[in-house]
Amino acid sequence: MRQAGRHFLQIPGPSAVPDRILKAIGQQTIDHRGPDFAEVGLKALGGMKTIFKTEQHVFIFPSSGTGAWEAALVNTTSPGDRVLMFETGHFATLWNKMARKIGVAPEFLEGDWRGGAEPDRIEARLRADTSHEIKAVCVVHNETSTGSVSPIVEVRKAIDAAGHPALLMVDSISGLASIDFRFDDWGVDVCVSGSQKGLMLPPGLSFNAVSDKALEHAKSVSMPRSYWDWQDMVGPNASGYFPYTPGTNLLYGLNEAIDMLHEEGLDNVFARHARHGAATRAAVRAWGLEVLCARQGQESGVLTAVLMPEGHSADGFRATTLKHYDISLGNGLSKVADKVFRIGHLGDFNDLMLMATLSGVEMGLAKAGVPHQSGGAQAAMEYLKDTTDERVAAE
Repeated sequence: MRQAGRHFLQIPGPSAVPDRILKAIGQQTIDHRGPDFAEVGLKALGGMKTIFKTEQHVFIFPSSGTGAWEAALVNTTSPGDRVLMFETGHFATLWNKMARKIGVAPEFLEGDWRGGAEPDRIEARLRADTSHEIKAVCVVHNETSTGSVSPIVEVRKAIDAAGHPALLMVDSISGLASIDFRFDDWGVDVCVSGSQKGLMLPPGLSFNAVSDKALEHAKSVSMPRSYWDWQDMVGPNASGYFPYTPGTNLLYGLNEAIDMLHEEGLDNVFARHARHGAATRAAVRAWGLEVLCARQGQESGVLTAVLMPEGHSADGFRATTLKHYDISLGNGLSKVADKVFRIGHLGDFNDLMLMATLSGVEMGLAKAGVPHQSGGAQAAMEYLKDTTDERVAAE
């Protein structure tokens, strides 16, 4: 039976796609080797540099973010190379698993899934690596499974304090274009991202931002690669083209997304996400529930992961909420499967959309018989009323 009204897609990505971007994607496909395509390609490649905040290199792949993970690894390692990774959650675990599959030897620093990577532990491990066998440090910026943010600036400082030459590789698939990220200023060597989160597109494009140091390093490693080879991208990209068929229509949408982000202003985008994250956490506290991220200052503006009371199924609650209120919430993954639900508040999103989302969650908690206190949505509304949403000048 049809349900009236819009469906609320409140998972932490893919995020809802704005009409402007859908319209752009719907344009007629053109010859990706013809003269008109160069303008599209150059705008996308140059525009993504402004989103990553880099003057260095950005490569765009027609793939999911998983492909960009692989591209980052195969261009920077040789078989058997050691890399240091930090267990911030499910996606850090998957990146670690991929590294093992392709022949890298990752060392995984154990985490509790309640916060971001710990720079002091990274520094201690690098100091112990006196022979510099570790070739890269791999950290997830915004861990989508837990709603925790890693302090990338502090991780860079830890690498430098240890006097270690390891590359800093960052997964910002769900962080980019939602929370602050500064590739050049933060000293990142490789950043992985995807189209379906803060960039507001459907899945299908992925990105590697690459430092000059990393691009030069890639020439000396021997991991087999073809589709993901950065060197194959450099020449064609210089004139706006790609070494194989790109996601032409998604590039149309990407260019529209970049325009929209700059029309709002990136600082405004980041402030909006931070404000919505804080309002959501106010709601969770008022419900008497617990936010999974337990480290103050590392909570994400992209999503909030909420722990269910003991003995209650997060998946059962999500199913009830979908059935009765037509809202999709994110599920718990691996270690926290059926123990948490995730509220996405990212992308093209405003105060009224957040209030509708939190009202749906609160009604769903009641409908599913989950122990809680009423008034969470009201607490979020009071927070939004009491905090100013001052816009800075657009870029």
